[in-house]
Amino acid sequence: MKLLDQYRGLRREIYILFFGKIVTGLGSMVWPVMTLLLSQKLGFSASEIAYFFIASSILMLPASLLGGKLADRFNKKRLIVICDSVSILGYLVCAFIPLGLHTVIVFIFSGILQNVEYPAYDALFADLSATKDRERAYSLDYLGGNLGLVLSPTIAGLLFKDFLWLSFLISAVSIAISTVLIGVLVRDITPVEDDGEESEYQEKQEGTSIFKVLKANPLLLFYIIGTAFYYAAYGEYGYIMPLDMAAVHGDDGAVIFGTVSSLNCITVVVFTPIITKMFSKMRDTGKIITGRILSFAGFGIFLLLIGFIPGYYAAMLVFTWGEIFSTLSEGPYVSTRIPASHRGRINGFMTVIATAVGVAVDFTAGQLYDNAGSLWTWVLILGVLAVSIVSAVLLKAKDKKAYPKLYGNKK
Repeated sequence: MKLLDQYRGLRREIYILFFGKIVTGLGSMVWPVMTLLLSQKLGFSASEIAYFFIASSILMLPASLLGGKLADRFNKKRLIVICDSVSILGYLVCAFIPLGLHTVIVFIFSGILQNVEYPAYDALFADLSATKDRERAYSLDYLGGNLGLVLSPTIAGLLFKDFLWLSFLISAVSIAISTVLIGVLVRDITPVEDDGEESEYQEKQEGTSIFKVLKANPLLLFYIIGTAFYYAAYGEYGYIMPLDMAAVHGDDGAVIFGTVSSLNCITVVVFTPIITKMFSKMRDTGKIITGRILSFAGFGIFLLLIGFIPGYYAAMLVFTWGEIFSTLSEGPYVSTRIPASHRGRINGFMTVIATAVGVAVDFTAGQLYDNAGSLWTWVLILGVLAVSIVSAVLLKAKDKKAYPKLYGNKK
């Protein structure tokens, strides 16, 4: 209970958003098996799957930019409710039409709406928490999403063969419940007044373009690019890993990958409060480096032990520790270094850059997997992740000089 005590004292609305994340996570049953859906249900090759992910990512680029702009200009709660309502209809359509490429297209359209709302959701957590509480707020956000995800990948793997339509239906119902929670119970979204010295970099700059903000904060742009490399490599966990498992274990690959994904969520639920508490004195930049090194180690373990099922779980445990460190650092790092008036747009811009780099890596990985095999594909993935680690080390070396008022007693 002492670990949970660290989450006391936050705004009421943050706890409601937390429960909304749990419910939404419970219904996230299609994305974890998307690679297997495309390969085993629709007969796509690795390259064709890469093209599919690239096309869907490109479609989501303007959605992220639009979502960021809308989040900074309009009511964030209303934006979330509207986007969720439309996506619910899309998931219901997917559940009741015959499975085919058109089903996946409708599903991607629903995902685009979720992308539009993401900058608003992320910005709300920053708006509703003071700088000193922001890491705890983002930790709770992350914990909520993964509490819901604990069982959904495993259930998705079990439903995959004969009852895939039910996964779409459960997604629709879960998002509907979350939307009602947020629409009815979140009433006050007035940003927290934060007048401490460390909030100086968050002063609003109405009328200033995002490009001027980035020009004034070149280190932030460097961070965004380095993070894009990290997420490009991270995304291969849901692309190359299931392909490898299917190649080695056949039809059992979906169930194995589902259980491995569930371990990811269980690890997040168990270790997020522990890591938040134990490393509360570590600077965001230190957490960024730690997270990326652990993610690299997790992928390396998977590559070395492929074909040995217990090794997948060991790899996922280490990989997820890296994910926790990275996630706990990202929201607080960005939100404390940008004007509060630009949180939505910066979040949208980050998604665009991450998507652009991810598209390039997905395309190359798909080609390598089909033409050179799994090993060289993993060499690419680990190389991309190594670039993100080097960028994190350089970031740490320069951050204190760029943002001196954010440095107190933390290392």
